Amino acid sequence: MEEEKQKLDAARINSLMSAVGKSRDIDSFEILYRHFCPRVRSYMARLTRGNRILAEELTQETMMRVWYKAALFDSSKAQASTWIFAIARNQMIDAARKGAHPEFDVNDPAFVPDEMEAADVKIQRQQNAQELHNAMLTLKQKYVEVLRMSFFDGLTHTMIAERLNLPLGTVKSRIRLACEKLRMAIQDDAK
Repeated sequence: MEEEKQKLDAARINSLMSAVGKSRDIDSFEILYRHFCPRVRSYMARLTRGNRILAEELTQETMMRVWYKAALFDSSKAQASTWIFAIARNQMIDAARKGAHPEFDVNDPAFVPDEMEAADVKIQRQQNAQELHNAMLTLKQKYVEVLRMSFFDGLTHTMIAERLNLPLGTVKSRIRLACEKLRMAIQDDAK
């Protein structure tokens, strides 16, 4: 990016911060982020006495606050760098007050255990998986390969075409035909 190559002096930094504050300019924020993130991380590492994980978390929190509070920045009161490091310092103070322990939301889905699967649902799921497995065994390798790459490896059709050195239309046709063959094989097993 041409703007990144320009020297980031105080006036340019203030200008970028103003652009972020006034119009949520993502490109300006990206330049600021790339410039300040390593500096804030280093500052946080010193304040946390080398706790890299906490320093990284506080750095990310600081940069998020810079994004959300950019409209509050006033270049007549302080330089953007001073303002950003004041936010970083406040983040560290807040973390120290909280004991630097993360607050867990007990209702967060990541912390709520999954409900036990009903036995009949589990058996049906296992039977469906076995039917699919058996149907996959009836397919030619060229169909299994595109299905695996698409559904299990998460590759796009274009990526599959490049990896297999096939036309995109061939990949799409193979996937469509493979799915149809699987559907028919599963239906035949159900009869």
